[in-house]
Amino acid sequence: MEDENIYNDIQKIFDDLPENFNILEEQIDLEVQMKYFERSKEVKEQSPAKDYLAEGEKLFLRETDKDTRKEILIGLAGTDDVKAYRLIERFLKHAKKDLRSWAVLAFQENRMLLQTSLLDEKQYFISTGLGGKDKKLRYYVVFINRERTSILSNTQQKLVKDELIFNLKPDGGEFESIDFSEGFSSAQVLLPVTSDIKQVFSNVVEECNQYGDFLEEDMIITNVKILSRSEILEIINKQNSIESEDDFDDGLEDD
Repeated sequence: MEDENIYNDIQKIFDDLPENFNILEEQIDLEVQMKYFERSKEVKEQSPAKDYLAEGEKLFLRETDKDTRKEILIGLAGTDDVKAYRLIERFLKHAKKDLRSWAVLAFQENRMLLQTSLLDEKQYFISTGLGGKDKKLRYYVVFINRERTSILSNTQQKLVKDELIFNLKPDGGEFESIDFSEGFSSAQVLLPVTSDIKQVFSNVVEECNQYGDFLEEDMIITNVKILSRSEILEIINKQNSIESEDDFDDGLEDD
């Protein structure tokens, strides 16, 4: 019930979302995002009047350390000037892996700042661990086999893939990939933020089960990260334990 309430609250936020929102398209670990926004708050409080445009070229000097580059990127992100945008854009093209995520976030933040200034309209930002595309968020969904020790047959695999692609279309969703493993199938898809995500995937299960009842009704849906096999099995086993406890409780008589 708690999970259902959380899902409904999130869905309501998306339903009430204004048109002028931006989605972070790249996949960036949520921990990195949190560190960026925490550091951003510190920089803006400690150095609100600092001229980061004058510091911009330091981004490209070998002797500039990582922490200084991070501060400059954050400073430029909060600078309402197209020159700051171009500096971040230039750095992003050559940024190494350990700074690329930071540069992507700075680039997105500065672009929104310029849009707000140009359009005189506040912009809204949605970021998840899996990113998105245009006005769509990326989701990782796991369909669980009833037979946990076997992989789906070729016919069942084709059915799951075809039904997934078919059920994404009405909402303008996009199919990206699907992988079949022992005990479950996992897929990556894109769906508009206003889609009834749970219903889309439930429809896939319902349609597939008309041809053999081979999928569990429960599934795993996340936009935080791609789950490893061990993480998926841990979630499935935890759910099984909860269901077993509920079945045991239901068999007891009240005093």
